[in-house]
Amino acid sequence: MNTTKAIDARGLACPMPIVHTKKAMDTIESGEILEVQVTDKGALADIPAWAASGGHTVLKHAQEDGVLKFWIQKA
Repeated sequence: MNTTKAIDARGLACPMPIVHTKKAMDTIESGEILEVQVTDKGALADIPAWAASGGHTVLKHAQEDGVLKFWIQKA
């Protein structure tokens, strides 16, 4: 997937992955894609809920070797 920016929030506990995601999302333009990598299992619910509340779209999520990856398109 063609991402505009990627952030590494591995090892961070809630709410820090969301805080880092929001800060990174503020630096990209509408329609661009942010890749987020996290290890906090709470992100499975938190990131899609946060994205929806801001009108953003989670295009895909995957799990590889204990790392959750989300691709979020900015509204």
